[in-house]
Amino acid sequence: MAELENEGETTEANKGSNNYPLINYSNMNEEMTAEISEMCVTACEKFPEDNGAAAKMVKKQFEQKAGLGWQVVIGQGFGFEITYDLNSVILLYVGGNTGVLIWKCG
Repeated sequence: MAELENEGETTEANKGSNNYPLINYSNMNEEMTAEISEMCVTACEKFPEDNGAAAKMVKKQFEQKAGLGWQVVIGQGFGFEITYDLNSVILLYVGGNTGVLIWKCG
């Protein structure tokens, strides 16, 4: 049995390998889900250490496309209970452990 060399080491090649969105829940149409996913990946890559700035960026971009009233939360290890409008909520993960929750209420 061969042993794995360099097990547990992070290389430059695999650092960004988890920067795809993993959609946990969405009741939006596919087009809107794809747009939001792209915005979230871009924002989380641009602000890897500042979830607040990433959330502001996503909120601003998305409200330009879909109108006002959207809420955005980005972070690790949070729970939530929200009220939202029909077809206006998405929960996804970027980079494996950064959660992004976007919804509209009212």
